[in-house]
Amino acid sequence: MPPSDTTALSQATAPLSEGTGTSLEARSSSGLKRFSETHDLQTLLILSVLMAFSSLSTDIYLPALPAMAGALHAGYGAMEFTLSGYLIGFSLGQFFWGPLSDRIGRRGPIAIGMVLYIVGSIGCAVSQGVEEMIVWRAVQAIGACASVTLARAIVRDLYVGHRAAQMMSTLMIVAALAPMLGPSVGGLIIAVAQWRAIFWMLAVVGLLTLAALYTLPETLSVERRLREPLSRAFATYGSLLRQKRLLGYAGVGGFLYGGIFAYVAGTPFAYITYHHVLPQHYGLLFALGSVGIMTMNLVNVRLVARLGSDRLLRAGAFAACVMGLVAAITARTGWGGLVGLVVPLCLFVSCIGLIAANAITGALNLFPGVSGSVSALIGASQFGAGVVGSALVGAFADGTPWPLGALMAFFGVGAMLCAVYLVPRANEPTKVVLPA
Repeated sequence: MPPSDTTALSQATAPLSEGTGTSLEARSSSGLKRFSETHDLQTLLILSVLMAFSSLSTDIYLPALPAMAGALHAGYGAMEFTLSGYLIGFSLGQFFWGPLSDRIGRRGPIAIGMVLYIVGSIGCAVSQGVEEMIVWRAVQAIGACASVTLARAIVRDLYVGHRAAQMMSTLMIVAALAPMLGPSVGGLIIAVAQWRAIFWMLAVVGLLTLAALYTLPETLSVERRLREPLSRAFATYGSLLRQKRLLGYAGVGGFLYGGIFAYVAGTPFAYITYHHVLPQHYGLLFALGSVGIMTMNLVNVRLVARLGSDRLLRAGAFAACVMGLVAAITARTGWGGLVGLVVPLCLFVSCIGLIAANAITGALNLFPGVSGSVSALIGASQFGAGVVGSALVGAFADGTPWPLGALMAFFGVGAMLCAVYLVPRANEPTKVVLPA
């Protein structure tokens, strides 16, 4: 590793009280600690909204896809590329926002991203063709990913240890309401207005969030920001990718999100077309997964201080592996009919409540000095795997739920292997060893 990379990561893993500027950093950290203690609810609400932008923007327009296809003179398959374009933009955009925020702070990049999100939402609302819509969805995603990526980094700025894991789980409980309510809200909007109203509403939400952002203080003090050129900050990704434990956290979360997006892409066909579920009832079955995520996040909040985040992460990965295998068996054999498919799929999805917060917190705790870059790397791995998962469902479609079940098993086994072999147990060394 080049000396400059080693130095950057050494600084990133060093305690914040070491080195020069100790008194300034101590005063800054003390002020932020007082803010986090006295404004917990305010912080929770703002960060929850920032975290919810991803799910809100992907789920709320799903009921409008048929109407959009007709208005834009496109096939339904072409409209699915609006989701793929969003996921690709969301994955790639994080690589930019993470290093930028480690260099100039959190609020500025979030505000710039929110402006892009608003512009992208307006562009979607006025689009006249599917290609135009895909481009504006990508712009919308690049803006939205700044808020999600840096909300995680802000949690690491304000909280440490088990408290950070608890706060992350609490955020995900609130954020889980977005995929649960999004399709229903979108359905209500198109019942009283045209589909374009959905994107106008998202633009308004972006404006309100941009205004609320300025009640949140800058959480990365000047003394803690990286002073390297931005090009060197991007090179930090190469150094981070050499860290086995970080790859473990990214792998567990990535495989789970691959399964989640396979579930999102595959269940409309598996439930509605194959098992003849009424479209209006599909939202209820979809909501079961969100309820499971919220429940498991509550369990995580209660148990993480006692059992530790790594142990809960491994438990979640093991459960996802088992449920994925069960889903594959029931999808292949038809055992249990609709119920036999819904139950293991929903339980698989619920496991994200034990995995996401603990994987993100574990990774951020390794490199607090470059938490923006770490958050971006974790987020990109999750949404990159999501692109793969959703694409594979379509690529292997054979008219039955079997491809969906097989993919859930694949992603569940992958998550468990990463948790077992790449994330150290309590009796193993956990110190990050930097290559020379």
